[in-house]
This record gives sequence, C-alpha cells and structure tokens, in this order.
Amino acid sequence: MERRRGISTRPASTEEVDYWSRARSSINTLNGIYSNPGTMETIGRVNRLISNWPSNDTLPAEGFDGVKPVYKKLLSGLQEVKSNADKEARAIGEAMERLDVLIALRRASESHVTDKRTKRPPRGQSPAVIPTPATPALNSHQKITLPARNSVGPNSNIPFSREPKARRDALTAQLPLQEGRKVAFHPPTGTGTNGSTDESTWILAVVTKCINQDKYRYVVQDPEPQEDGQPGMLYTTTLKSIMPLPDPNAPPNSPSHQNAYPVFHVGETVMALYPDTSCFYRAEVLASPSGMHPAGRRAAQGAQSKPMYKLKFEDDGDQEHSVLAQLVVAWPG
Repeated sequence: MERRRGISTRPASTEEVDYWSRARSSINTLNGIYSNPGTMETIGRVNRLISNWPSNDTLPAEGFDGVKPVYKKLLSGLQEVKSNADKEARAIGEAMERLDVLIALRRASESHVTDKRTKRPPRGQSPAVIPTPATPALNSHQKITLPARNSVGPNSNIPFSREPKARRDALTAQLPLQEGRKVAFHPPTGTGTNGSTDESTWILAVVTKCINQDKYRYVVQDPEPQEDGQPGMLYTTTLKSIMPLPDPNAPPNSPSHQNAYPVFHVGETVMALYPDTSCFYRAEVLASPSGMHPAGRRAAQGAQSKPMYKLKFEDDGDQEHSVLAQLVVAWPG
C-alpha cells in the first residue's frame, strides 16, 4: 500500500475544534484525578491497613473485635480506591473515543487536499468525460451475492448487488441522487495508466448532475485534483457503478441516513475509505460501532457521538484504523 506522504495545512473545522476541546476536557479530568493528593493518600492508607491485617486471615487472640476497626477502615478505603479507578477509566475512555473521532474527522475531510498521502493508481491521459452509450448499461446478468447482514432503521434492506434490478429496487427510495451526494464510484476499466483500473478499484466521488432527469444516469466528479492542478475528472456513469454513501446530513428516518444502512459485525468483509486517501479498499471489521461506543461511553458522548468501525485493511500488515461508519459499505464482490 504505497502512498505519498505530506502534511496538510488545512485549518481545523468547527467540528474538529469542538471534539479537540472535548478530548482536552477529558484529559484534564484525568490529570486532575492523578494530581489529587487525596488519591495517593488513600492508596497509602489502604496499604498500611493491609499490612496490619492478620496474616493468613487468622483471627488474633482477642477475636473479631480485634480486627473489626481495621476491617471497617479497609472497606472504606478500598471503596474509595475503586471509585477513583472508575473515574480514571471513564476519563481515559472518553478521551480515547473523542481523539478517535477527531482523527477520523480530520482524515475524512482531507481527501480533497493535493499534498496528502494517496493510494490512487496512476492516472492516464483519458478524456475528461467518459462517453456513456445512449442506452444505459443496465442489462448485465452479472450478480454478486453478499451474506445477509443485520441492520437497523426503517429502510434497512440495502443489498449492494451489482445485478441491475436488485440495485434499482434497493436504492429506489434514494433516487434520484442529489447533487453533492458522496458516493463510492467504480471508474471505467482502462482509465488509469496502462489500463490500471480494474474491477476492484473504487474511489470517492461526488454527484454533480442527474442526466436528463434519468434517475439511473449521472455525472460524478473525482474530488481529488488532477496531477496538472485541474479540477478532478468528470465521468458519466450509471447506477451500476455507483454505491451511495450514507448522508450524514439526512434526517434519521431518511433512506439516505446511516440508520438505513447495514450494520457490519466483527469478522465481516467491507469496503472502506482508507484514511488520508480517496480510495476504497477491502477491510475486515475488528469492532462495530456498538463495540467502539459501549453504553457508558455513548451516554457520555450523547447525540454528538459519530458511529465508527475499527478495521484492518487488506495488504496493510497488522495496522488497525478507526473509520467513520459513513465511509464503510458492503464489499461488492
């Protein structure tokens, strides 16, 4: 997974600043717990009480009355130590989660920056717009069967089969795709250098136009500038080569919202946007949003929490990445 490395000077968004402020607050809370003199005093007191406890739990000659005062003080001290440890765990969990979200937001929003890491196959000198036949290529008999997945929401049956009728039926409620909608797009074979684009190549793209009000035909644009600095390439395409991504701005009951998309579980294969790039790659789910946001943490985050997956990408060693759920879809093959 070769990629160029660079440092972006893009200013932080309001949302990123907000999450950094939250993370800093959690870190300050944790620091306050550690720096509190009372915390170390309690631990020292508990250690002294333990040293005064009879060895092998043998009662002294005076019986239970001889250890009862130590027992009461020790119980109180241990409860205080446990309370402090719980506070530390919550503060650490909140700080880690908020930093994970901050990192994911930063990476997801940098796909349009020229000087960044990229895994994009080399571009060729193809025309800016790829011609589309007058009759949309929607009669393919190729069918890709994906395993059934649990999902949530009122419109949760989104099977990303490439069989035309199955795709139309699954996406009808979202059509026509609106201008500005982000999608995973499969470029035509041969648009890269030496025809490098193949069936496994999917890139991030943005819908710019619905062609002649035909809800199955679109113009999409690569948001990444070309090597000569010109705006990203435009492609005319059909629904067969498009996989709409969840719309983070859609209402919760919308068929375009994250709620209407499948929930992928540990061990499942997905397609996700590799951090700091504009390319999608095959990945294995290591943790689902429910695993990334346990009940306690979710309550702390409230409605601000963004669902995320922990993934391991193919051919990427043992690296693990946190990726926003809105950038994770079913693997189409």
